[in-house]
Amino acid sequence: MKSATGLTGSGSRDWYLQRISAVVLAVYTVVVFGWIIFHPHFDYDAWFGFMMTLPMKIFSLLAILSLAAHAWIGMWQVFTDYITTRQMGPSASGLRLVLTTAVIVAVFVFVIWGIQIFWAN
Repeated sequence: MKSATGLTGSGSRDWYLQRISAVVLAVYTVVVFGWIIFHPHFDYDAWFGFMMTLPMKIFSLLAILSLAAHAWIGMWQVFTDYITTRQMGPSASGLRLVLTTAVIVAVFVFVIWGIQIFWAN
């Protein structure tokens, strides 16, 4: 039987993973904006010092991976829901393959770049 899922092998697990990743991203946004609000005159050194602490590096890595999972699951759902042979004819399979490949490459590059930013120094 062919699996019709995006990331985890199960539609319900994908749904939960997307919701968990959304919570992680929301908390990360609140933490970063909260730091900015309470440091209105910060400079590069203060920002660098905050973002390069071990807890923020780990939290940033978690946010990067959450964003990658969230984006992949969301785009996979959009592609499978809206790029169908019923709506677009036989060319839909090729278009979906091209778009899916582009998203995979973009997400992979984003994750590698994010890891490099936080962990390369």
